[in-house]
Amino acid sequence: MEIELMTYGHPLWERTAAFAENCSWRAGPVLAEMMRKNAFRGPERVVAAHEEGRIVGYCTFAENDELPEGSGYTPFVGFVFVDEGARGKRLSEKMIAAAAAYARSLGYGSLYIMSGEEGLYEKYGFEKLGEMETIYGTVDRLFVKKL
Repeated sequence: MEIELMTYGHPLWERTAAFAENCSWRAGPVLAEMMRKNAFRGPERVVAAHEEGRIVGYCTFAENDELPEGSGYTPFVGFVFVDEGARGKRLSEKMIAAAAAYARSLGYGSLYIMSGEEGLYEKYGFEKLGEMETIYGTVDRLFVKKL
């Protein structure tokens, strides 16, 4: 299993977008549309887990997620998904670790994630900071991982 940090034009970019578009998670098509519109800028990346080119998971590394601009929290891991048939292989952990290493290489001291999950991201070293109102008018949990 390999983990790739990608920008637009990467050989696995379109394959990852197609996988996201057709995955079982409702947020997948949103990511696919963002990828096809080349919405990732600067240091932002899409992280893909693949086995011999077959995409089995993805996440993103982005400056912002679902918090209002100017929240003071950056950067974020988002859109974490692993195909049901590939679960149990610690792929989420590996993709998040790749994003964390990349964030560290850029000089960041923390990495954030917004999630409704409780007890999931803590096992990857994240700590809950609190409940935050999102740009969608909902409330989600904000987690931080010190790098």
